[in-house]
Amino acid sequence: MNRVDIQLLYEYNRWANARVLKAVSALTEEQFRRDLGGSYRSVRDALVHILSAEWIWLMRWKGTSPQAMLDPAEFLRLDLVTAKWSQIEREQAEFVQGVTDESMNEVITYVNTRGETWRYPLAHMMQHLVNHSSYHRGQVSLMLRQLGAEPVPTDLLVFFDAGGQVD
Repeated sequence: MNRVDIQLLYEYNRWANARVLKAVSALTEEQFRRDLGGSYRSVRDALVHILSAEWIWLMRWKGTSPQAMLDPAEFLRLDLVTAKWSQIEREQAEFVQGVTDESMNEVITYVNTRGETWRYPLAHMMQHLVNHSSYHRGQVSLMLRQLGAEPVPTDLLVFFDAGGQVD
């Protein structure tokens, strides 16, 4: 995977996240926080988990190892989630634009939230994050169905077909 591939993958990730956030905006505040019994109990909790991962991996790529994820209790409303998301996404886009084929091969060492030390090439970490976000967007889609709302397709080929445009 080269710089152009990873940049395209992150364009897709931003597009897919935007589509999910738009779909979630149709929920009431109660639906947004309703305990649905999943591994991330509510739509809010699942979104904050995705957001936390986007933030924590960016910090790791920049050489910092945060010791805790973001706390869902700090995000009582969707607008608070989207505001933080916009901030992290801007920083992430700047980082992604700056990667080179060489920097993607650099091995980065970080300490996870359990205090364990890990080492991976930057490219592997970046691929992992998009895969992680896709997995949890799928969980949000299921939650939307459980709430009677309409989920949105976020497949990579749908992104290509849509020309990267959010409806």
